[in-house]
Amino acid sequence: MAERRQRLWLTFAVEGSLRWLGHLDLFRAWERVLRRAGLPLLYSQGFNPRPRMAMAFPLPVGFTGEGELLDLLLTHPVPPLEVIHRLRAQLPAGLALRGVEEVDLRTPSLQSQLQAAEYIVRLQAMPEDLAQRVQELLATGSCPRERRGRRYDLRPLIQSLSVEADQELKMVLQAGDRGTGRPDEVLLALGLDPGTADIHRRKLHFAFDK
Repeated sequence: MAERRQRLWLTFAVEGSLRWLGHLDLFRAWERVLRRAGLPLLYSQGFNPRPRMAMAFPLPVGFTGEGELLDLLLTHPVPPLEVIHRLRAQLPAGLALRGVEEVDLRTPSLQSQLQAAEYIVRLQAMPEDLAQRVQELLATGSCPRERRGRRYDLRPLIQSLSVEADQELKMVLQAGDRGTGRPDEVLLALGLDPGTADIHRRKLHFAFDK
């Protein structure tokens, strides 16, 4: 019966070589882990049934992350602590489970509540004038960019940007239906090469955080 179903939010990290998995490959990796753990997955209907699960926000290839979220439905309840034990026994290197939270079945989707993403960007070499470049970018009224042949304004998508210690930049960028800022585009706007930076997504910000 529907009322016996259980909805879980899994918080996880992507590290090491798994950063090079695309979104679909990471999704399939989670499917394998969940099946091997023997969890009672709820499947979609139709000719090609799939587990009823969704990620809050795809992690771009090459990025690491520690606050990623997976929304999962089970056919009947399993204690969250047992879910943690089962999953951790099946996780491959580079995929780490940080926690499991049970939520109401009627809770809006994570995607619909996503508002921003927080990144830490470690630079191989920090220009001496980086702080000045950051201030100039924040002070500008607009920052026209082009993505896939379409022009857009990057500046409103930057909620905060600061230079941290140890050659790091901290960014909080808008995400979701209202527009999504990309850290590689911010680096380009600062005159930096994204290919020489390690980009780590530290946290996702949702409407329910307030």
